[in-house]
Amino acid sequence: MNDKNKIITGLVIFFVVLLFPFWFNLIFGAAGAATAPEPELTDKAKEAETCIAETDHMRTEHMQILDQWRDTVVRDGKRIYKAENGKEYEASLSNTCMDCHSNKEEFCDSCHNYTSVDPYCWDCHTYPEETE
Repeated sequence: MNDKNKIITGLVIFFVVLLFPFWFNLIFGAAGAATAPEPELTDKAKEAETCIAETDHMRTEHMQILDQWRDTVVRDGKRIYKAENGKEYEASLSNTCMDCHSNKEEFCDSCHNYTSVDPYCWDCHTYPEETE
């Protein structure tokens, strides 16, 4: 038991290194965190007031909705989406979504850049020209 001090020192160093990310975030996390961007709405989107679903739902589930639209359009040939409010929309990224959110740079890219997400939408689709 002559190595008691070495073992205790090793354990202390192990726990300091193990817990370093937690302590670092606790001390510097709030100060270093960037605030989430607020997507800029076009005048047309402001006039529409509602999207195909509530804003919170669209913020979290828009990619799942777009995937579902893609599957139903391509596989089933169904191009009409009926929203929960009963209103019908064309299931189209280019025609429906980008009609109101034509400012891709300020709307789509601001959040995707913040979250470091690189969606593959534009691998197949072309986005409309930015308008001032």
